Amino acid sequence: MSVVPVFQKILRWGGILALAIAIIGGGIGYLVADVPGLVSALVGTTMSILFMGITAGTILLALRISANPSDIGTFFGIVMGGWLVKFVVFFVIIFALKDQQWLQSIVLFLTIVAGVLGSLVIDVVVVAKSRMSYVSDISLPTEAVDED
Repeated sequence: MSVVPVFQKILRWGGILALAIAIIGGGIGYLVADVPGLVSALVGTTMSILFMGITAGTILLALRISANPSDIGTFFGIVMGGWLVKFVVFFVIIFALKDQQWLQSIVLFLTIVAGVLGSLVIDVVVVAKSRMSYVSDISLPTEAVDED
């Protein structure tokens, strides 16, 4: 069984989460800080979508490149490389936006936190309900064909 449908479901639910954060966070941000609050919520939502996409993309790339069980180091190298890219990109964006007058930092922070926590919940729920097998390419003794 392929894990691609699991990641498709994660990305679909992540898109719904991002839409909800953009609408709710944007509305609250606008009420609290006018246009800078709305823009901050949209920037935070965009960052959440970007990081969620990097996660799913690096895992799918790692699965494609490291098809053999002996390539486990390659798999984790790609996934950790993606994590490091997210880490660096996050800090570059945060430092670039740190003192911008057109942003409201608290709204930006809260929408990023909502995106991170929401995507973690989505990941856990989708993977827990995915019914993926723990072991692949195994045959049970009752499935063995006798060649007598």
